[in-house]
Amino acid sequence: MANPVTDLSFSGISPAAALSIGASVAIAFVIHWAFFAVATRLARRGKSESDDILVAAVRQPTRWLAVLLALAAGLQPLTLGPRVGSIWSIGSKMVLALLIGWLALRLLKAGRQIVEMKSDISVEDNLKARRRHTRVRILYRIMQFVTGFIVVALMLIAIPGVRTVGVTLMASAGLAGLAVGAAAQPALKNLIAGIQMAFSEPIRLDDVVIVEGEWGRVEDIRLTYVIIRIWDDRRMIVPVSYFLEKPFQNWTTQTSDLLGTVFFHVDPTADVGRIRRKFVEVTQANPRWDKRVAIVQVTEHRTDALELRGLLSARNAAVAFDLRCEVREAVMEFLRKEMPEALPRRRQLQDNDEEFTRRFGASV
Repeated sequence: MANPVTDLSFSGISPAAALSIGASVAIAFVIHWAFFAVATRLARRGKSESDDILVAAVRQPTRWLAVLLALAAGLQPLTLGPRVGSIWSIGSKMVLALLIGWLALRLLKAGRQIVEMKSDISVEDNLKARRRHTRVRILYRIMQFVTGFIVVALMLIAIPGVRTVGVTLMASAGLAGLAVGAAAQPALKNLIAGIQMAFSEPIRLDDVVIVEGEWGRVEDIRLTYVIIRIWDDRRMIVPVSYFLEKPFQNWTTQTSDLLGTVFFHVDPTADVGRIRRKFVEVTQANPRWDKRVAIVQVTEHRTDALELRGLLSARNAAVAFDLRCEVREAVMEFLRKEMPEALPRRRQLQDNDEEFTRRFGASV
């Protein structure tokens, strides 16, 4: 007669076996708790927050991995029935793949948090920090997808029936591959574009861009699309492949410094030098100006007006916009109050005008 402790069937588990398994699980919990109690204390003593993030990330997945290993150790000396053994073999492999995937995802998230924490994009000169944020965010999402795909594949492989079906379907894999490839072409196209963008970096987080005629900032970069926050708080969703296939404006590719333009239309007889001095004075007095450029040039001459273009510089696009508005308002106020003759006027010359006759003669 078989030993009841080592011969288990689907009908139940003997008290001795249950006690052995319970003791294994309890020991695993105690060891896990003790290890992380020490690890947490050491991480808190360190100066860097990276240790705290890593310890917090792996705590939960490793706890259940320890439980699974303890169950395996407790069941190993026991002889399981065919049905129970089959369920345990398949189930343990699927749970192991799931827990390893969970641990991998938590480590990926912790790595992303550490990189973002060490790269502060709130500072004025944040080009390098935005570059790191962009790259780690794109790669993080790609690795999420790859990890999830591998975990699902490992869980399915653990089921014998699925492996058999997979081998049977290999004969039609060519046609199925063509069909799936054609159906998934947009998604795969954007996925590959995301990988390219992580290294070529046509855009980065918080970049100022002009897309489809809209001014906005790159708010988030997902696996297959980019979220643009437009100036009026609308959101534009753009496929990742757009930034590799179509032209767009990026105002912060190398630096956030920007030149702004202010146009004035004045009378052709206006004193341009006086207006230029006022423009420079107003610009230099404004705290938004970054002390690089402040000039006025005559860019167009029409019969009824001169076009003056004022150039001024600021540290980024948002500041440049406010600076342009304030300087334009101040110069127009100056023209209205102190140089009203410089404002454009419509003129009409008639043949019987005495001044016209005196200057040009009656025969003109």
